[in-house]
Amino acid sequence: MKPVEPIDTIELFPPLSRRLIAMLRTLWPGEWNRPTACAPWTVKDVAAHLLGGNFSRLWGHHEAEKPAADLIEDYDDLVEFINRENAQWVRAARRISPMMLVELLDLTDRRLYDHFKGLDPNQLARISVGWASSDLAPNWFDVAREYTEKWLHQQHIRQAAGWPLLTEREWLHPVFDTFVRGLPRAYRGLEALAGASVTLQITGRAGGEWTLVRVAEHPVGANGVAEHPVGANREESVWQLFAGDDPGAGCYIQIDQDTAWRLFTKGISPDEARSQATLTGDPALGEPALHMISIMA
Repeated sequence: MKPVEPIDTIELFPPLSRRLIAMLRTLWPGEWNRPTACAPWTVKDVAAHLLGGNFSRLWGHHEAEKPAADLIEDYDDLVEFINRENAQWVRAARRISPMMLVELLDLTDRRLYDHFKGLDPNQLARISVGWASSDLAPNWFDVAREYTEKWLHQQHIRQAAGWPLLTEREWLHPVFDTFVRGLPRAYRGLEALAGASVTLQITGRAGGEWTLVRVAEHPVGANGVAEHPVGANREESVWQLFAGDDPGAGCYIQIDQDTAWRLFTKGISPDEARSQATLTGDPALGEPALHMISIMA
């Protein structure tokens, strides 16, 4: 095992965008109105949501944060704020024609890639990756989170339109490598002795193995950077994420890649995932992993 390392997803944005734009340009009118897994959003609504995300990223780079953000006090407030903003934008974007929507997506995807290329990957972003930590994230982690959002919503569109999903390793493994950074937060309420460990194995060509270990000091966060929260005892044990498996793990969780990405994005319930997963060892150590959510809304 070794501590998790930063993830470089920037060069995945252009080819992922090309796949999306090429697909959208083939859709006939009825397909734009098909329902998606993001109910009540249609295919057009999800595409509009992706466009709104681009505008928000590019606009937010130049403007101050919205005053409403000052009212956000906890994780639930943040989720509510995001859902409200998303709903407002999608309603407004219904006035945009599909053809114009595609052209704007193509343009802003290219602008967003240029913006991401200009960032220092290790500098702190202006926002956190809330499902992993309340601390500000380094740019590489914020960008990786944005990649998972774009990948996921393209899958929603592909599924609704009857297109093959992008589940090859080049697309899906970086998604998993990002999603699992939420494991320390998912386990934050589970007490265990220092040295306790849980290994998650995602099977399939896009999968991998990650291990969560209870450590006594110098905790390292989901982004691979050492964390010492204000007021925290440095000797207090915390969960730390590693790449690789631990043969002596107190619980070994095995789950296939199709089940895993749906579970971590609320596509299926923990009960559904539990029926398809294999847990070896202490089931109490494995349970938080089946409740991890790696999206905000």
